[in-house]
Amino acid sequence: LEVSVTPGTPVQRGDQLFVLEAMKMKNPIRSPRDGVVAEVFVHEGQNVNYDDLLLRYREG
Repeated sequence: LEVSVTPGTPVQRGDQLFVLEAMKMKNPIRSPRDGVVAEVFVHEGQNVNYDDLLLRYREG
């Protein structure tokens, strides 16, 4: 897992939040909405599961 944002980062729909590597392929995870990253629950290099919470937004 590559983390592209930190708490306080303003993001727009389509901005890259993370890069997830699965089966030797790198897949960008993009923001589905505009807002500000309030909290990031994962760290660089961490293994994540399908239903893990990666971050929380706040309005911005």
